[in-house]
Amino acid sequence: MKTYSKHKQCGILLQILQQKYRSPELESQLDEPWLRDYRNTKFFLIDGILHHIESHTSALTVVERDHISLILQECHYCPYMGHMSEERTKERLSSTAWWPRWEQELSE
Repeated sequence: MKTYSKHKQCGILLQILQQKYRSPELESQLDEPWLRDYRNTKFFLIDGILHHIESHTSALTVVERDHISLILQECHYCPYMGHMSEERTKERLSSTAWWPRWEQELSE
């Protein structure tokens, strides 16, 4: 499967979630915060797309590094609303996509 093929942690999660039984060998390959969130059942698959549960009412698509800059650009500049502040960009991004430590990266 080409989806998430460039990101090791996403690839491992895909393998884990597609298996019928637990795989301690695969789980041991996950780094933090991926491992913590996996153990807290924050990840699930829909049609091969990895999602991260943010709250009991919100699940976001997990994105690969290659797509982050495009998503940030889309969330920062909206043709209908114009250029957005950092706070509005964070707000929009928080309901669009997920990757580890996204809030820290956005503030840098």
